[in-house]
Amino acid sequence: MELREIEIFLTLAEELHFGRTAERLHITASRVSHAIKKQERRIGAPLFERTSRTVRLTPVGDRLYQSLQPAYRQIVDGIEEVAAAARTGGGTLTLGTMGPQGWMIHDIIERFQRRHPGVQLVHRDLNPVDPLTPLRSGEIDVAHLWLPVREPDIVVGPITHTSPVVLAMAVTHPYAGRDSVCLEDYGDLTFVAHRSPLPASMEEAFQPFRTPSGRLVPRGPVVANWDDELKAATAGQAVIACPAEAARFYPWPNLVYLPVRDAPPGRWAFAWHTANDNPLIRALTAATDPEDVGTVADPAMPDHVRALGEQDPPG
Repeated sequence: MELREIEIFLTLAEELHFGRTAERLHITASRVSHAIKKQERRIGAPLFERTSRTVRLTPVGDRLYQSLQPAYRQIVDGIEEVAAAARTGGGTLTLGTMGPQGWMIHDIIERFQRRHPGVQLVHRDLNPVDPLTPLRSGEIDVAHLWLPVREPDIVVGPITHTSPVVLAMAVTHPYAGRDSVCLEDYGDLTFVAHRSPLPASMEEAFQPFRTPSGRLVPRGPVVANWDDELKAATAGQAVIACPAEAARFYPWPNLVYLPVRDAPPGRWAFAWHTANDNPLIRALTAATDPEDVGTVADPAMPDHVRALGEQDPPG
């Protein structure tokens, strides 16, 4: 099995969607389908169960994924590390992160800097309301973003970690006394609206446009940055859906953080513009260790604020 075929299989096993796999690898969906069928013929058993609505790993496919993923990551990391070291004795890499997310990838950054001590890593703060513009303008080389990012001019690297979703709201909010909320509750709440070119797919990862039953999720005050969001929440004008680690970094006395018990965890990854050929980007993503990928906290814990605030960074 060629390395590219392994990459296609592993990506489909993670995405469980032929179209998204094709977009992520910048190939056609038919190329993905052909590669999987070829692998299934070689192994002699189906790797995926396919219906018109879902794609799932079979037991054979899951076993193959568990066997191949660590070995593939080790091969890719080794190649990238040696190649980057050969290409760059030094250089500069500008990285954009959002608040506590820089803390969440601390181990990755340290690993990268150990491997490339001559590289100057420049940190920039990313505006979560408009995270893609700095990539496209060339202001930064690589951004640490929440997924999904399905832009044709943006490349997405490996997942660094996942975060439970919480709602930040004023202590005076009618829901503030609850232990948790669910996605259906969103129809009774007001969220902020964004004044930016934020893709709808990224916005709805934290702020869906409809509840599971189909009710519209109201939008309220228009914000331009994270500070605007916090002020809207503390004023009782809106609630904010955000990653759980925000509870530790923004423990404002007039805010409470409630776990969203049925929200899928947010996924985070490095991303960069397709036109950016800085070899240090690949060197940084090669420092991502799959064993580091984990969830910050259990969003269903009753003592949610205290529990979320006591978490240590990965590693």
